[in-house]
Amino acid sequence: MFPELKNDRFLRALLKQPVDTTPVWMMRQAGRYLPEYRQSRATAGDFLSLCKNDAFACEVTLQPLERYDLDAAILFSDILTVPDAMGLGLYFETGEGPKFKHVIRSAADVEALPIAKASDLDYVMKAVTTIRHALNGRVPLIGFSGSPWTLATYMVEGGSSKDFRHIKGMMYSQPDVLHALLNKLAISVTDYLNGQIKAGAQAVQIFDTWGGVLSGPMYQQFSLMYMRQIMDGLIREHEGRKIPVIMFTKNGGQWLENMAATGPDALGLDWTTDMAEARARVGDKVALQGNIDPCVLYAGKDVIEREVAAVLEGFGHGTGHVFNLGHGIHQFVDPERPKYLIDAVHELSRPYHETQYDDLDALNGVE
Repeated sequence: MFPELKNDRFLRALLKQPVDTTPVWMMRQAGRYLPEYRQSRATAGDFLSLCKNDAFACEVTLQPLERYDLDAAILFSDILTVPDAMGLGLYFETGEGPKFKHVIRSAADVEALPIAKASDLDYVMKAVTTIRHALNGRVPLIGFSGSPWTLATYMVEGGSSKDFRHIKGMMYSQPDVLHALLNKLAISVTDYLNGQIKAGAQAVQIFDTWGGVLSGPMYQQFSLMYMRQIMDGLIREHEGRKIPVIMFTKNGGQWLENMAATGPDALGLDWTTDMAEARARVGDKVALQGNIDPCVLYAGKDVIEREVAAVLEGFGHGTGHVFNLGHGIHQFVDPERPKYLIDAVHELSRPYHETQYDDLDALNGVE
């Protein structure tokens, strides 16, 4: 049994239920911009040691909550834990990002690839449970995974890429091979996310970081179709509560209607999509998460507050909005700046919710 949840406005907003103020969290909120994170990472030895030790993963997950009035915590892990569990040998080169010892380039490679199970990632499940207990009901815990397409890009390219020549080459010349890979990944991701939910995650997000590099038809066939497969297999209620699902395709604003039709509770938006336009297009079907440019956090307090106000005005009155950056926070941001943003969201958004509640105290975790 986990402690009772005290602040559930994040979950309420995802389910388009009334809230007293717009909830806010930040993608990559536990990261290198925080000096305490850098110290934890140095103590652990390296990034993967942070991820694979539940005590360290818990420590860094909670660090931003000690600084800021956030409405959600997100599991500290990495999207590439799934292909690592499939035997590809994940490692990190200083200054070069993630790499794999083994890459996927042929039908034989895909055929030999095992499907990963949640039990193969027991250290992640242990971290989820440890974090959930340590939160003591303060805020909900978000679990996550990369999308099949995004994971496949790293597996086929062997690491990060600027032109995606290997995976796009496979997509056009060996589509059946890529479909077989994506199907294995969709099965793996579904079990992985369900494992996180069973371990204590109260919402989950699918990060489709590289879906936006595809053309419209290719996005439908090679990214969205497999996220729909995951949606169809996810646990949507646990511990007597609904488990909201957020789908985020970076640079995917042109496909919002198609994304909403797959069944998520919320869509994440990057900063290239206008919030008012997005709400007009899909806001009656799903909640929206986002979408301020992370670079705003290099500006001063007045500018940050002005940009927060613009996003809030874009969404307008009513529930169904979770405030977030349009992508992860940058490592060079001054740690004082996120506080300006978070406090501004809570303060400036209250007028947009005033007509929803006669008694705002009813929001404190009470159904």
